[in-house]
Amino acid sequence: MFTPQGPTLRELTRQALSSVEQGYDLLAPKFDATPFRTPDRVLTAVTRALGDLGPFESGLDVCCGTGAGLPVLRSVCAGRVTGVDLSTNMLAEARRRHPDATLVRADALALPFVSAFDLAVSFGAFGHFLPAAQRTLFARVHTALRPGGTLAFPLPAPPPVGSLPYWTLWAFDAAMRLRNALWRPPFVMYYRTFRLPNVRTRLERTGFTVTHQPLPEFGTRPDGSPNCRLVVARKS
Repeated sequence: MFTPQGPTLRELTRQALSSVEQGYDLLAPKFDATPFRTPDRVLTAVTRALGDLGPFESGLDVCCGTGAGLPVLRSVCAGRVTGVDLSTNMLAEARRRHPDATLVRADALALPFVSAFDLAVSFGAFGHFLPAAQRTLFARVHTALRPGGTLAFPLPAPPPVGSLPYWTLWAFDAAMRLRNALWRPPFVMYYRTFRLPNVRTRLERTGFTVTHQPLPEFGTRPDGSPNCRLVVARKS
């Protein structure tokens, strides 16, 4: 939920009519007071799961934003922790909150790292990448990881067809496509373009070996499948 400290409707509208980079530059000072910040419950669950997969030496948070995921890396990595983001103002907020982290401004589709990290994570950012761009993103992360390195990220299950969350996400994506058809610059943020089967295929074609495991903190659906998984992609 938005809090009283969060952005006004006017500020959100201005952000939504901007590019991705400019929009997050505008939103940065109030970003952590919005529902767009990754919930602590998710961060805690991922930290626990990664603790069972380590040890890790150096870690990278891809599209780190204001740095909510950096403590996850700090908890499971013995060495250097780095965050990368396109937004200057989001990085400024991350630097203020996490002065011990290395923060780099860069496009995730052109990461400036080669065999530099043992672990890469990302939280809530993949909706900013259309399917073709996801292939490029995974290739850049693959290059940034050392042999045997791991890319890990939480992936919620899609809501049941016909449920209120299903129609809410469908309506959001439809509104975003209409906005991008009528307005420039585009703002890419889609919630229904990142599905496990397709993502797994793209990761494997990039050179990752992919597994996934339930995050038990989020329970299961009526059919017994998990409400949220941790996707684990290892570089051969």
